[in-house]
Amino acid sequence: MNESPDQPLFVDDRVEARVEAVEAQLGATYAAVDRVLERNLVRILEAFRRRRLSPAHFIGSTGYGYGDAGRETLEAIFADVFGGEAAIVRPHILSGTHAIASVLFALSRPGDNIVFATGVPYDTLHPVIGPSGRGQGNLPDYGVDVRIVPLAGDGSIDIPAVLRAMDDRTALVAFQRSRGYQDRRSLFVAEIGEAVRAVKTKKADVCTFVDNCYGEFVETIEPPHVGVDVIAGSLIKNPGGGIAKSGGYIVGSRDAVAKIAYRLGAPGIGLEGGAVPGGWLDYYLGFFLAPHIVAEALKGAHLTAALFASFGFRVDPPPHGPRTDLIQAVEFGRPDVLLTFMRAVQAASPVDAFAVPTPGEMPGYQDPIVMAAGTFIQGSSIEFSADAPLRPPYRGYVQGGLMRAHVKYALVRAFSELVRQGLLSITDTSG
Repeated sequence: MNESPDQPLFVDDRVEARVEAVEAQLGATYAAVDRVLERNLVRILEAFRRRRLSPAHFIGSTGYGYGDAGRETLEAIFADVFGGEAAIVRPHILSGTHAIASVLFALSRPGDNIVFATGVPYDTLHPVIGPSGRGQGNLPDYGVDVRIVPLAGDGSIDIPAVLRAMDDRTALVAFQRSRGYQDRRSLFVAEIGEAVRAVKTKKADVCTFVDNCYGEFVETIEPPHVGVDVIAGSLIKNPGGGIAKSGGYIVGSRDAVAKIAYRLGAPGIGLEGGAVPGGWLDYYLGFFLAPHIVAEALKGAHLTAALFASFGFRVDPPPHGPRTDLIQAVEFGRPDVLLTFMRAVQAASPVDAFAVPTPGEMPGYQDPIVMAAGTFIQGSSIEFSADAPLRPPYRGYVQGGLMRAHVKYALVRAFSELVRQGLLSITDTSG
């Protein structure tokens, strides 16, 4: 890993041939990804036309930001495309976690309870949901009880258990679409819809919410299309298309979005304010590109799964299978194999290729985290990156990729390094 920056990175010809052979088997899988891309792009184009998008909408605003037509039109387009009645799309939302926390606080009151129907949520939400007494003003500090319902043994939503966890004080039932740092599969929109119908049958006025991070445009429908009340996510993941430099979004019913807007901003202001002096071009362009960028990332994920599986690694989702998010989990088994892969991915990045990923503490995470993220936008998960908590069985999570070709190059580089260091044999095979 000490190559001079003046020299090309080491590539093992045998590894390169292996990657070419694996990718040659992915033609039908890539074609299926492209069909989803085409359907999602049509939905975006129809929304742009319906809302009469013009260059005037790219201009920003100052001060309070009242009457910002670009902001209002962008939010209407997000609502149209994702199947909601209203939306909040703002660079002022700090992250996906900020968007999710805003939903949880806005749609619950002291004495209420929130049921998480998909097990323990992603690590960065742990400070939000409790325990109380830490002085951070989390949900338990405000008298909101959080109930966690584990997934069923097969990784599906345990609907009977969710219904048992609900009572008259249940204000919100929450679902996490993506796996997070857990050994479980991600959830398809249709199965979330089935659970939502059961929840609404038991308590018609309960609000349902989906953390939609990493899932946008992977399928041809989004959670509001199957009855979910609210979704939220980050603009430096899928819907920003690699162009949006910051922000998050929330889409849902008009009533729910209004409540969230008052929490995110202030009562009496809601969605009316929020200036963006730099304008909205990046957000419109990123959203237009998002289905294509997501398709590139998905092709990279399929290639990653197929290549690792060909060497005998445990991967999830498996090669060629259907997907509902961008995350590719790989079980490395050993910390040295994991770290070598991460460092090779970093070395193949367009930004900070000279950096050496080193495990360290990060806010919101329980274990030391190692991240390979040579991205143009800090923390952008739609750009090719990988991260992992440093704990057995040393499972890494590979995601993103603005170009399939970049993912492919990084994989060739990483596997070449693993072979060169004697951590992997080119003759290893799953067969």
